[in-house]
Amino acid sequence: MTSPNRALVLIDVQQEYFDGPLKVQHPPVRTSLGQITAAVDAATSAGIPVIVVQHTAGDQAPIFNPTTSGFALHPDIESRRSSDWTSVTKRFGSVFADTGLAEHLHTRGVDTVTLVGYMTNNCVIASAAEAETHGIAVEVLSDATGAISISNGAGEVDARTVHETLMAVLHSNFAAVASTQTWMSALTDARSLAKDNLPASAQAGAARFRA
Repeated sequence: MTSPNRALVLIDVQQEYFDGPLKVQHPPVRTSLGQITAAVDAATSAGIPVIVVQHTAGDQAPIFNPTTSGFALHPDIESRRSSDWTSVTKRFGSVFADTGLAEHLHTRGVDTVTLVGYMTNNCVIASAAEAETHGIAVEVLSDATGAISISNGAGEVDARTVHETLMAVLHSNFAAVASTQTWMSALTDARSLAKDNLPASAQAGAARFRA
């Protein structure tokens, strides 16, 4: 197996997710932030390109408004920002939608993106799913992402259940899911992360939850 040519993609590590109704709840946002910065430092040491993404809803929006403080990157990310990083602003959930990022990655020979950031239940899963259409493999760091609890007309789910369920969903088809420490070990060994597949996941699920 050839070594992956990775890029680390930081999805929306913005102040909106550290306070207020969108505050990431599981894993605790300060915990996941520590893992994100560890991944950034490891990528920098390994010479892996870093893509930093920020979401905008326009300058009239109540959140993700580029004229407000909530749009800003968390200081722990901003302080690490380098002129070598690629900055992307997006308007949709996926980091690939209408951003030109896929073309940029292909130009640089990147075949694998490692996704960290927020939120698991929105931009992370949207980005992982769309990557398949661009022929780009995906890794998701489970402790460097995070979810919120949700309640709406279709039901209600706590943040831990949201996050753990989506990690299992992603690993069954769309991405190789691992901890930040496991990913850093893979960097050192220049190897891909192990990924499951849908038939095997379905068979194991049927055996585990057989009526």
